Amino acid sequence: MTVNFEGQVAIVTGAGNGLGRSHALELAARGAKVVVNDLGGARDGSGGGSEAALEVVAAIEANGGEAIAHGANVAKFDEVEDMVKQAMDKWGRVDILINNAGILRDKSFSKMGLDDFRLVMDVHLMGSVNCTKAVWEIMKEQGYGRIVMTTSSSGMYGNFGQTNYGAAKMAVLGLMNTLVLEGFKYDIRVNALAPTAGTRMTEDLMPPEVLEMLTPEAVTAGALTLCHKEAPNRLILCAGAGGYASTRLFETEGTFIPAEDQTPEKVLENWADITNTANQSELESGLKQSEKFLGKAFAHIQSQS
Repeated sequence: MTVNFEGQVAIVTGAGNGLGRSHALELAARGAKVVVNDLGGARDGSGGGSEAALEVVAAIEANGGEAIAHGANVAKFDEVEDMVKQAMDKWGRVDILINNAGILRDKSFSKMGLDDFRLVMDVHLMGSVNCTKAVWEIMKEQGYGRIVMTTSSSGMYGNFGQTNYGAAKMAVLGLMNTLVLEGFKYDIRVNALAPTAGTRMTEDLMPPEVLEMLTPEAVTAGALTLCHKEAPNRLILCAGAGGYASTRLFETEGTFIPAEDQTPEKVLENWADITNTANQSELESGLKQSEKFLGKAFAHIQSQS
């Protein structure tokens, strides 16, 4: 199977450097028209400039592709709306959105100011919300859309000094889970990418010999599988250094405790059954948990009658 994006329009945020740049170049090489979004700021979100995005556009055009640059701050919805409007005015559709833009402001929770926490949440979470909101109705009307959230092992598993980043990166998975349900009948598929790559975000966190292995291109190979026509839906794909895996959220079968025994002591007594992973399952929605618990309750009532 050949993955191509002929006739499609893609928006990649944070595409002036690192992973976003790699995603944009490869999408264009495979036929997509690309909006190269980048505020042009430093790793901590300060400053700005258009040079990086324009360089990526020039590289795409030099290879015969089509692209435009836009410096929207993804945390500001009016700027995102303008970016999407320019894409629609030029090409008339938006098929793919890769929410890649991000910043770091790492400190331990004790030392972190709320402004630093809030800004990282605004860029990663609200940036993904803003960009998705701006293309959502377009994709619904088209009856087609592919959206990629960028999550992180820091969100799924934790990482010292990254409470802000980890919270934001876990939050985009909650966003993904519900968008999958709401976009299903419109063939809008939403997935998440958990990358490990040598970029500005990680350049001073790892030794040079390790960074050389963590190429952005290895992650991009995974990203493009999440936004082509035959993409999966609601998948968390982890990618880095040539390794690829998926992260899943499972719930144990659990147990039922009757009303007269619903105490902390009884919960502890049943802990082995509550945490037994033998019959765990992946739930399709929050409603499925309610259905499971109510099913156990009704089964208990019937057993008593």
